[in-house]
Amino acid sequence: MKKKPKTARTPGANSPKNGSKRSASGNGAAAGAKNGARSNTSSLPQQRTYSIPDMRLEKPSFSVRQVRKGNGEECCYEISGDLSAPAPPIRDSKYLNKQQCIEIYRWMVLNRKMEQALENLYKQGKVVGGVYFGLGQESCSCASAFALDKDDWVAPMIRNQGSLLVRGFEPRDMMMQYMAKAGSPTKGRDGTSHFGDIYERNVVSPISMLGDLIPVMAGVALGARLQGRNIAVMTYIGDGGQSTGVTYEGINFAAVQKLGLVLLVESNLWAYSTPSEMQYCVEDLAERAIGYGIPGVIIDGTDACQVYDAARDAVERAHRGEGPTLIEAKMMRMKGHAIHDSADYVPKPMFEYWRRRDPIARFENYLVNVKKWLTPQEHQKLISDVEGYLEKEREIAVNSPMPDPASAEGGVYCEDGCHHIKPKYGIPKVLASKPSVNRKREEAAIHFK
Repeated sequence: MKKKPKTARTPGANSPKNGSKRSASGNGAAAGAKNGARSNTSSLPQQRTYSIPDMRLEKPSFSVRQVRKGNGEECCYEISGDLSAPAPPIRDSKYLNKQQCIEIYRWMVLNRKMEQALENLYKQGKVVGGVYFGLGQESCSCASAFALDKDDWVAPMIRNQGSLLVRGFEPRDMMMQYMAKAGSPTKGRDGTSHFGDIYERNVVSPISMLGDLIPVMAGVALGARLQGRNIAVMTYIGDGGQSTGVTYEGINFAAVQKLGLVLLVESNLWAYSTPSEMQYCVEDLAERAIGYGIPGVIIDGTDACQVYDAARDAVERAHRGEGPTLIEAKMMRMKGHAIHDSADYVPKPMFEYWRRRDPIARFENYLVNVKKWLTPQEHQKLISDVEGYLEKEREIAVNSPMPDPASAEGGVYCEDGCHHIKPKYGIPKVLASKPSVNRKREEAAIHFK
């Protein structure tokens, strides 16, 4: 096939960096392209299936490069560009009211203070193994989970403990889990956040192999469809894990079958310890949605209102049976990969830049000073109530017993009836089989649609 010249690409595809290269980056420039809507592909060749809107109020203008020092023996990273800009304002939500904003803020505060308590427990030698933090990512975890309906499902990753709180887990659950206590969700059999609840809270346990949750959640959505329901299934992936093969396979399957997958790409800049500039060539990971023929959108991951609105739009699209949505949330992981990682590879000016964009501090300013939905006294009471509640949860977790060693034998293999799972939404709809001798050629393949 003869290749068409580059000049035939979608307008804006070769524009400069920092958010200006997409045809609808924040300004709605693509004809008819609104919030991830399909473009009109009939008039011009090589039009993208969907536009990639950029909802951010700020597009950072800096880059990271690798350098070697000391005769090339030491490898490190340097940052260049303007890092002096103040944090942008919070964008008003299309959906959230005063009470809902305050509720999301409370979840975010609880998320952070719980992780601070976990850090103290680790330093006291009470934690078994390591601890993983979502510092700087509280907006993404809490506001996205808040956008789900009760019958929807979520599969958090290790930095999405805020999602677990929103879905009904208590801080004691996370603390006991990290301390491997008998009362933890896994009864002391795991010392990390690998737990869920498929019976009451519709939470699928995290999987260490990055990307594997995506096809699992596509399967959850498929199972619900076979029972007559279109539901939203939300999961997360980082900028590093987004390059795994199973990620592509899972998104593609969900796209082809139009399953209600809501995928949040938490683009937190450093994967494990590698900057984004050295991980992939596209400027924005949301552009990869184009290859699947699904909507992609870019948001400020430190703005709770932007996170909620994008997630809610994707959830409603899933409920209508229109398929997956890819949301790229831009932010930075403000600690190392885990508590053992000091993140010395990150240039210090980058920490300072993102510290000014602390999602909790920004949302506090929005609620107290901009919208005036909380008085300083009401805000202080909210913080005090969270701290008092968390201290009680910490005491329960610390004083809980360790598991009986004899119990280690249980739960290794499925015992009779121990995992009997009933359909949640109805009896699956299946077609009656036909004798193979009478089956027509076109009926040989089974399709899920």
